[in-house]
Amino acid sequence: MDMQMNFVRKIPSPQELKEQFPLTEKIQKIKEERDEIVKNIFEGKDDRFLLIIGPCSADNEEAVLDYMTRLAKVQDKVKDKIFMVPRVYTNKPRTKGTGYKGMLHQPNPQGEEDMLAGIIAIREMHTRVVKETGFTCAEEMLYPDNHRYLSDLLSYVAIGARSVEDQQHRIVASGLGIPVGMKNPTSGDISVMMNSITAAQAKQKFLYRGWEVTTEGNPLAHSILRGYVDAFRRSHSNYHYEDIRNLIDCYAADPSLKNPAVIIDCNHSNSGKKYMEQIRISKDVLHSRHVSADIKQIVKGLMIESYIEDGAQKIGDGVYGKSITDACLGWDKTENLIYELAETLE
Repeated sequence: MDMQMNFVRKIPSPQELKEQFPLTEKIQKIKEERDEIVKNIFEGKDDRFLLIIGPCSADNEEAVLDYMTRLAKVQDKVKDKIFMVPRVYTNKPRTKGTGYKGMLHQPNPQGEEDMLAGIIAIREMHTRVVKETGFTCAEEMLYPDNHRYLSDLLSYVAIGARSVEDQQHRIVASGLGIPVGMKNPTSGDISVMMNSITAAQAKQKFLYRGWEVTTEGNPLAHSILRGYVDAFRRSHSNYHYEDIRNLIDCYAADPSLKNPAVIIDCNHSNSGKKYMEQIRISKDVLHSRHVSADIKQIVKGLMIESYIEDGAQKIGDGVYGKSITDACLGWDKTENLIYELAETLE
């Protein structure tokens, strides 16, 4: 029996889409400059604190641009201590494979899935963010084959907890040329995450989009601690002082790994998806950095889920700037938190 798939239409290649929706020289220069800063942060040449912050899912272009415009004004005020790479996540992993999978699948969350319209929509939105705010952003690489549609716009990529054990994600990460954060898996097994970093930092040869390709490895691949869930579906955190010390030991056990680093994800299982806990967790992490030089060196930043309105809503509820996936911190709390973090940072 042949494969049970209906081939709807052939999608333009990343190169074709980039030619159809080209970037200006100004945008290319912004990305080049921001990529260098983020690289320097992970290499320890720039001591600014990285903040990967934004909506759980970028579901509405106008609300996302509104949020990013507000964030850019705050960035300017804290630029000496904090460097922001906003989250503009347009493809969402689904535990059961159903439900809203992000703008890539549904440019209109209440409409039908349309992958071609989705690819165009996410490229245009990312381009607008850079053009109107000067931010190049972060995405989750849910589908490795799709990364090249945005590769000229992104400054950071995360590999999610469900994807981090997948070989294709690991080896594609080895050739992205920008920092890639490998999350610990949902089980919490740190060795899985460390193995993924090893794979991403190694030279690789594999098949990618119809090509046989080679990579030199990605020395900026690093860890993200996001908490975990046990066999009884209870959330457990792994952002505490002792957890980070354990991670330091894991890096020390493999001297071949370059640029030891961790980003602490303040939501997900670290907060038990209680979005308000992100405020306390972020301050706890900064305290750990304050009391330990080793932790200060390895913890490069935080990942925070934030939008215009507090909490979350169901698709169709129609509240502007409120998440339709995981609950997020609202704007007022976000702005206050950023200023507090900046004051705390040494």
